[in-house]
Amino acid sequence: MTDRQQAPSGEDSLIARYFRPLATDPGAFGLVDDAATLQAGGDEIVVTTDAIVEGVHFLPDDPPDSIARKALRVNLSDLAAKGAVPAGFVLTLALRTQDDGWLTPFVRALGEDASLFDCPLLGGDTVSTPGPAMISVTAFGRVAPGRMVRRSGAKPGDRIVVTGTIGDAALGLDILKGGAVATALAQDTAASQLLVGRYREPQPRNALAPAVRDHASAAMDVSDGLAGDLAKLCAASGVSAVIDIKSIPLSAPAAELLAHGTVGIEAIVSGGDDYEILCAIPEAGFAAFAQAAGLAGVAVTSIGKIVAGKSAPRFLDADGREIALKRLSYSHF
Repeated sequence: MTDRQQAPSGEDSLIARYFRPLATDPGAFGLVDDAATLQAGGDEIVVTTDAIVEGVHFLPDDPPDSIARKALRVNLSDLAAKGAVPAGFVLTLALRTQDDGWLTPFVRALGEDASLFDCPLLGGDTVSTPGPAMISVTAFGRVAPGRMVRRSGAKPGDRIVVTGTIGDAALGLDILKGGAVATALAQDTAASQLLVGRYREPQPRNALAPAVRDHASAAMDVSDGLAGDLAKLCAASGVSAVIDIKSIPLSAPAAELLAHGTVGIEAIVSGGDDYEILCAIPEAGFAAFAQAAGLAGVAVTSIGKIVAGKSAPRFLDADGREIALKRLSYSHF
């Protein structure tokens, strides 16, 4: 008898062709084992996971490179809000077909981001599905023992600070769905592209992670909407908050759409997919935090204060009147 080498399965071939080149960490073992190892080096390992689903988090005709970037970046955003440094990720990919025209740009973009953010692929799983495509990433980060920034910890008097601009992604999704924003910006290609880009490709604020770790009393990323996520942070910390609506940072297109009445403030503060950092900064540390953010190239804005109490955060207009929000955030259920 002669030994014959068993031919690799279709899944094995897919992994070897597309994903093994991304597994650059020695602990990934070239994706030939059932597990990977991650050297902690005395740090604590922070673990976060998020899935994106076709028709929910991305549209069927979205470019595969933007889908890849979003899948990884929404997890990197969580690590940044915890003050953690990316260490690696595992990937679960559920696809209807093995389409080279889709997989090639998907993998190229995933590899570019893995290199850009120093977060290599460690392993994962690939499966077929008759339903919508789904990409799930579990990301790992490192932080010194006891230094992870939690949602709890905010104290009365802390400033409430956000990075970047708020509401753009929700407006970008409205454009892709042909809504009122699409109509209003039909002749403004640059504004439309900016908003759609914010929806398709979040910008995780990992450069700010050290400043968050050093100065924030509490933090999380804004994924489901500023109003709802602030309510979660306050609930975890046992406090409330007061927000100055006029202080919330907006992009130029968002500000114009709001000023013209195309969208209301609720669409801005309750829309999801911002992936900015929301944090509470003690007053004594705000100047140092702002300076660190400037050095990191990340815009930060103080939008309100943490106050004592257990009531829902209040959003006040320019005259100090509370704005009633019917919806605080996006919800899957």
